[in-house]
Amino acid sequence: MSTHETDVHTISPEMPAMFDGMKLAAVATVLYIIVRCLNLKSTTAPPDLTYQDTPLNRFLLKSCPQLTKEYIPPLLWGKSGHFQTALYGKLGRVSSPHPNGIRKYLPMQDGATATFDLFLPLGDHRTGDDITMVICPGIGNHSEKQYIRTFVDYAQKGGYRCAVLNHLGALPNIELTSPRMFTYGCTWEFGAMVGYIKRANPQTQLIVVGFSLGGNIVCKFLGENKVNQDRVLCCVSVCQGYCALRAQETFLQWDQFRRFYNFLMADNMKKIILSHRQSLFGHSIKVIEVDLSRLYTATSLMQIDDNIMRKFHGHSSLKEYYEKESCVHYIHNVEVPLLLVNSVDDPLVHDSLLTVPRTLAAKKPNVIFALTLHGGHLGFFEGAVLFPQPLTWMDKVIVGYANAMCQWEKQKPPCQSGNTSDTSCAKSKS
Repeated sequence: MSTHETDVHTISPEMPAMFDGMKLAAVATVLYIIVRCLNLKSTTAPPDLTYQDTPLNRFLLKSCPQLTKEYIPPLLWGKSGHFQTALYGKLGRVSSPHPNGIRKYLPMQDGATATFDLFLPLGDHRTGDDITMVICPGIGNHSEKQYIRTFVDYAQKGGYRCAVLNHLGALPNIELTSPRMFTYGCTWEFGAMVGYIKRANPQTQLIVVGFSLGGNIVCKFLGENKVNQDRVLCCVSVCQGYCALRAQETFLQWDQFRRFYNFLMADNMKKIILSHRQSLFGHSIKVIEVDLSRLYTATSLMQIDDNIMRKFHGHSSLKEYYEKESCVHYIHNVEVPLLLVNSVDDPLVHDSLLTVPRTLAAKKPNVIFALTLHGGHLGFFEGAVLFPQPLTWMDKVIVGYANAMCQWEKQKPPCQSGNTSDTSCAKSKS
């Protein structure tokens, strides 16, 4: 046998073993990446709650078990805030119902036309009272979005009338009637909807609900004027950022891929603005060319806000626009019971923004701040392993909290109001 043949026979048996080792290493690397990306090693836990020990808060936490029990997301992907957010963004919800609503049109003083959809209750409320949920969706959203439809259907079945604001310019088939569309904190359209509901239903009491940007709007609305809190039982805000200026600064960071989400949201805002270009920019060729050229090249919400959005209300600077539009300067004026919900793994809301609700709940007896480990941005899906359930933890906790609040109002002692902690009342209650 030649030397060459000897070398071949000596090396050949080692080659398959080496390739097997490389395959094993590759598989291990992929599994490691999957485990890290899906956050599979993360534990599940009940929401982290910040609140003051008052009779009302004790009653609410006892009567709304979703706030004190472990939130368990789908096993394979539910612990990833990115997957939760992406699934919400692409699908909204699974097996979404189609509640039947009546569209209402409200002329505004500046020539704009606000619209909202009204959904009647599908049964009596458990307290026998007339209760209306006034709902403000997230950025660029409206009553036809699946997460809104799912929540409305669930609330209707619980005996709630629901009124859902359609953000000005968000509905693709409704033309603008003035050169203005929705902004982060303009409360005019929401206020018009609430006013209509109060006039049309003199006996109704209100549950105020806001999602993401809508949470900022409803908290700002309630805090702007004490009169806005009349006949309001409570307010629930989910996944808002509280301070627009700080939020936009964090959107320029790559941490948690926020810069990428920023780009996607900016692209969606471009589409909405361009769909109403004639109404917004008028017939001035020069104005159209200048504003649209800046819009086309914008890659962030901040650029769009500076060149387009702040001008709708005549703000002289981007900082002024964000300061005036943020609920952080108004939310401390809200005296009705307030539930603020966020998640740790929300890729859109930086942890530094959560100082606002945490501090507020520690200082004010009417506020509960619930922070979940998982849920992403408006995700909060539940499910065993892979497939999510139609209803989410978010849907259940809002209706559960509302039910508890209505029950409290029904059976509370005469001396007690929604946000008091009077000890004599506490004794009569126990």
